[in-house]
Amino acid sequence: MSARAATAPRLSASTRRRLVHGGLIGGTYLFVSILVLAPLAGIVVAAVQPGWHVWSSTFGSADVRHAFLLTAVITVITVAVTAVLGVVVALVLARDRFAGRGLLSAVVDLPLAVSPVIVGLAAILLFGRGGWFEPWFTAHGIQIVFALPSMVLVTIFICIPFVVREVAPLLQELGTGEEEAARTLGASWLQTFFRITLPNVRWGLLYGVALTTARALGEIGAVIVVSGAIQGQTETATLYVLRAFDQNRDASGYMVALSMALVSIVLLAGIEICKRKEEKELAA
Repeated sequence: MSARAATAPRLSASTRRRLVHGGLIGGTYLFVSILVLAPLAGIVVAAVQPGWHVWSSTFGSADVRHAFLLTAVITVITVAVTAVLGVVVALVLARDRFAGRGLLSAVVDLPLAVSPVIVGLAAILLFGRGGWFEPWFTAHGIQIVFALPSMVLVTIFICIPFVVREVAPLLQELGTGEEEAARTLGASWLQTFFRITLPNVRWGLLYGVALTTARALGEIGAVIVVSGAIQGQTETATLYVLRAFDQNRDASGYMVALSMALVSIVLLAGIEICKRKEEKELAA
């Protein structure tokens, strides 16, 4: 045995590295396939099997159309607010040095650590019946809880970190050299921002917007607490999926879920394709 082992050929260092590298890549593909692609493929199959008549009845329903419209409104408002404020916060964290900067950075990550249900309960505490701010809004005829405003507020809170955490590292990596050169040449702060800073961080901003969109489309924990999930009024597409499964209408639930997943996938794929195309053009 020992003589046979001694005469057995040994793998070279480069071969061992290739095997390890190939094993890691194979393991990564297996991991992604099991946890991401397989469930998505299952949803596609479950949504396609019932046939066209179920698709037409599902998307022809007034409740489904209203749920999609409400989800779109919440998502657009959330993306607009978090994109603008996210870039501002990222600029402050990356460019300024001030007391409490570490605390501000930690607060930005707070929505990632807090359960969405707790976010919804906090909104109820502030704006619900007997809440801290409820008398003022009631006196002015404004309904926050069980209405669109509370749904938008909790979704914005949950989506705060995505743009900030995509843009801030890019700003730190880029430094301030180009911005200082532009200001030296007479550019104003706004000109510097729109011509230098924003183009340099555009891909990080777009990825942050894509993540925000996906999170806003799929949010359920906080929204269900503050909305009451009132059918045809405060029911988002995700809440419709939940109700569809509760009422044993699985096919409709899968169809609506698949449509929301496709929006996120197409958005991310589009950003990635445009980025790759630009990189190839710059390389050429």
